[in-house]
Amino acid sequence: MNDRPKILVCDPLSEEGLALLREAGEVDVCPGLTEPELIAKVPGYAALVVRSGVKITAPVIEACDRVRVIARAGVGVDNIDVAAATRKGILVVNSPGGNTLSTAEHTIALLLALARNLPQANASLRSGKWDRKSFLGRQVTGKTLGVIGLGRIGSEVARRAKGLEMQVLACDPFVSQDYAAALGVTLVDLETLLRTSDYVSLHASLSEQTRGMIGAAQLALMKPTACLINCARGGLVDEAALKQALEEGRLAGAALDVFAQEPPSDFSLVQLPNVVATPHLAASTQEAQEVVAIEAAAQVAAVLRGELPRWPVNAPTLPPELAADLRRYLPLVQNLGRLQRALIGPGLRKVELRGAALPSEKLHVLLHHFLAALMEGQTEEPLNYINAAPLARERGLELSESLTGAAGPYGDRLEALVTDGQGTHSVAAALLEDGSARLMEVEGFNCDLEMAGRVMLLWNDMPGQPGFIGRLGTLLGDAGISLRSIQVAANLMKGQGLLLAQVEQEVGPDLAAQVTRLPGVARIVWVRFEPPPA
Repeated sequence: MNDRPKILVCDPLSEEGLALLREAGEVDVCPGLTEPELIAKVPGYAALVVRSGVKITAPVIEACDRVRVIARAGVGVDNIDVAAATRKGILVVNSPGGNTLSTAEHTIALLLALARNLPQANASLRSGKWDRKSFLGRQVTGKTLGVIGLGRIGSEVARRAKGLEMQVLACDPFVSQDYAAALGVTLVDLETLLRTSDYVSLHASLSEQTRGMIGAAQLALMKPTACLINCARGGLVDEAALKQALEEGRLAGAALDVFAQEPPSDFSLVQLPNVVATPHLAASTQEAQEVVAIEAAAQVAAVLRGELPRWPVNAPTLPPELAADLRRYLPLVQNLGRLQRALIGPGLRKVELRGAALPSEKLHVLLHHFLAALMEGQTEEPLNYINAAPLARERGLELSESLTGAAGPYGDRLEALVTDGQGTHSVAAALLEDGSARLMEVEGFNCDLEMAGRVMLLWNDMPGQPGFIGRLGTLLGDAGISLRSIQVAANLMKGQGLLLAQVEQEVGPDLAAQVTRLPGVARIVWVRFEPPPA
């Protein structure tokens, strides 16, 4: 009887990857299966391997009776229902490093194609024309490239741009100044990058936080001579706004390898004369496909041998006694991460989590969960508490946890400190016996606020100004925004006061700008706290 595990390969895979899989088990290569075909096929298999073509949906995962691991030979896991796999106890892995160089090279190729009008000139010549005057280009030496996201791919793009003698700016709050300096890159905020750069290249992951991050408002900040390049994820860009900016001459050009819908149902954007486009080819080199296939296959083999994979995407099961206790703290620590993400600026250097009532091994796990919430939507790779710490250290961040935090007046207190280029931001919260969490401190201000729903934090230079709360309430009320609660911190810091308001509805950018313009407002931050699971 053959007891070797069965492996189903659902997309074309390089021979090098298939050879590794055949050493680990019996391999069947069945590319292009539909969902019903997969549901019928997957029973009996111990592992599934995909690239980007086949979707492993929740119904497919539910039909798996022996699958221990699903491997994506590539970076993203958009085509795998990771939540369903986690509920089923199936490990999901990917191979995020394999296409780094290929994607970086493709980005530079698109940049040069834009600068020198190469596709347009080639098409003209192939049509029998000899037209030199219509394709006047620009040299890139001395120009400024803005890189949004300085992870693996963004860093390699920066290195190549420096080799072309370009000035390189980067926007990535989760990269240290030392790391950026070693690359010869200057860290700036997003607005400065957009206003200053001649070329802007996107290298962020797609999440609810980053979807549409380059929209009409951001495009309006760019110089009319600037160009946008996207080899990351299509959903990062509002394609309708980009098309309008290109048509109206408010942007010189765009180079796109990825699209919100692939293939696009509307090709009018890529048919514009100032657009260079490729059909998601950034990772399509022989070398990259070999590397991602080998990385995916090696991880499948490791899992089937009972070992840990190199690039897990979802969390393995914790020991029951540890998981039960930590589960109480996760909403609190994740909400602290969301709050810190709203507070910090560029040049992140250090992250520390303090707790007075927790043993070190639990605090260590909670630090990883805090990092995952802090960095959510800011990395090229899928992010979770398993890989958050290595990714943070890779960006030059110092991590620590400490048992020296003060005990709270009630409940267990956790304090999170994040140091960026401007200083250290500290926040603290307490976990009550009923499982609810209270925000106790924000950057030295003492408060006592339920960590739930949408919260506005407003720093006021004139804390004692009569009528300020009334004007704020009127402004929000006229816009149909209901105030759930409002609280003023008991103390002052450097002459400023802090007001915390919970609101019932989302506040749009126009209303947020109106609040910012109220007399005395020095700073305003919005955060949404997620409730604990029922």
